[in-house]
Amino acid sequence: MNSITPKHVAIIMDGNGRWAKLNNKTRLEGHRKGVESVRSVIQKSKDLGIKTLTLYTFSKDNWKRPKNEVRGLMQLLHKTLKKEFDNFHRNDIRVSFIGDIHSFPQSICNLISETINTTSNNKSLNLNIALGYSSRQEIVNTTRKIAQEALDGNLNIDQITLDLIADRLENSYLGDPDLLIRTGGEYRISDFLLWQIAYSEIYFTNIYWPEFNESEYLNAISDYQKRERRFGKISEQIT
Repeated sequence: MNSITPKHVAIIMDGNGRWAKLNNKTRLEGHRKGVESVRSVIQKSKDLGIKTLTLYTFSKDNWKRPKNEVRGLMQLLHKTLKKEFDNFHRNDIRVSFIGDIHSFPQSICNLISETINTTSNNKSLNLNIALGYSSRQEIVNTTRKIAQEALDGNLNIDQITLDLIADRLENSYLGDPDLLIRTGGEYRISDFLLWQIAYSEIYFTNIYWPEFNESEYLNAISDYQKRERRFGKISEQIT
C-alpha cells in the first residue's frame, strides 16, 4: 500500500476526437473541450502538492494528421498559451517544454520562450508540456550528445551509465514520473517518455479526455496510492 501522493504525474490526453464524434461535434471542438480538462488537472495537481505535471499535448506523429486539423490545433495552442500565460505566472507555476518546438509557427515559439523565461522562478508546480515530442527521437538526440562528448575527449566510455543517460535527457531535472495516466480507452504508450516511465505506475481509463474531470483525476491518484512500489524488490524489503 502506497499512501503517498505522486511527485510527478504524466498524462497522455487521449480521446478528444472520439468524444467529439460521440457528441456530434467537430474534432476541433473536441480539442477545445479538452482544454477545460487541462485547466482542471493543473489546478488539482497544484492543490494536491504534486510537484510536476507532464502533459502529452502534441506528438511528433501528430503532424501527420489532416492539415485542417493541424492548423486548427496550432491556432488553439497559440490562443490557449496566450490566454493562460498570466494565470501560470500568477499561480506560481513554472512552465517548461519538451520536444521539437522549433517545428512550430514562430508566433508559438515566441510565446513558448516568453512563458519559459517569465515563469522560470516559480515553484508551486512544474508544468512540463510535450510538444512535437517523440521519446525515440529524444533517445536518439541524447545518444548523439553523449557520442559527441566522447569524440571531443570529454567523456570516457566507462563513464556512460544509466544515471549519465538519464541526466542527458530533456528536462531531466524534473525526474521520472511516478504515475502515468492514459485516457480514452487505449492501452499503449505512443512513444511517450519511454526511458522515464521504466518504473512508473500506469493507469488506463476509458474516459475520454474532455470528460476527465477532477473526480476522475482523484480516482487515478487513489488507485496509485493502493499500489505497492517495489522497484524489483519484494514486499518484505520495503515495509
